[in-house]
Amino acid sequence: MADICLLYITDRTAFAADEPTRRRCLLEKIAEAARAGVDYIQLREKDLPTRELESLAHDVVRILKQLRTENQKLKTALLINSRTDVALATGADGAHLRSDDVSPQDVIAAWRKVYVGTAAPGCPAAQSAAADGSSTSASPRLPLIGISCHSPAEVRQAEANGATFAVFAPVFEKKNVPNIHPAGLNQLHEACKAKIPVLALGGITRENAKSCLEAGASGIAAIRLFQGSDIPGVLRRLHKKC
Repeated sequence: MADICLLYITDRTAFAADEPTRRRCLLEKIAEAARAGVDYIQLREKDLPTRELESLAHDVVRILKQLRTENQKLKTALLINSRTDVALATGADGAHLRSDDVSPQDVIAAWRKVYVGTAAPGCPAAQSAAADGSSTSASPRLPLIGISCHSPAEVRQAEANGATFAVFAPVFEKKNVPNIHPAGLNQLHEACKAKIPVLALGGITRENAKSCLEAGASGIAAIRLFQGSDIPGVLRRLHKKC
């Protein structure tokens, strides 16, 4: 089985504590994910005001920069959820967009105004990091752009629009969101016919992850699978099963 591309989607509100503790726990989990070798971290704290989101993103960038000085092979890239302005202001690697969000071309155009020189990114995210282990913002390049998709047609549109990868969801039923109909493995298989990597999201567990990869997914995206577990252990079991 080829390398699995992994995306950790953050949700600090899942940490049952006051806001400063939530933030500390989230930053610790992000560092754990990066050390374990997760390819992408999607900072998805939609409830935060712009200033607080920007402050949190700066902290994540600093953490990744420090980890990269310790390990130049670190490949984790940071994507900011739906906020290209915050991504640019903080030196993140790119943005993650809704299917009805601004287009990848708009994000790329904004990036070109800030960075000089480009180098096409890809999965795994190691391709976006500078070879000398420099910080997240130090390497001029096109942004990494993920797009949330809910049908094969939306994945094809994401490909046509120049996305780096698509996240297809929900594959399986989520216990805490029972009213949303899962797409299932057949639709995932159709979505994975696109020429960009497609990551499976929605009800993914260590037990059903293999079926997603067998359906053609390039990897797995998850919140609880990573955030609520020992990430190195989860990755070991995923790679063992797959």
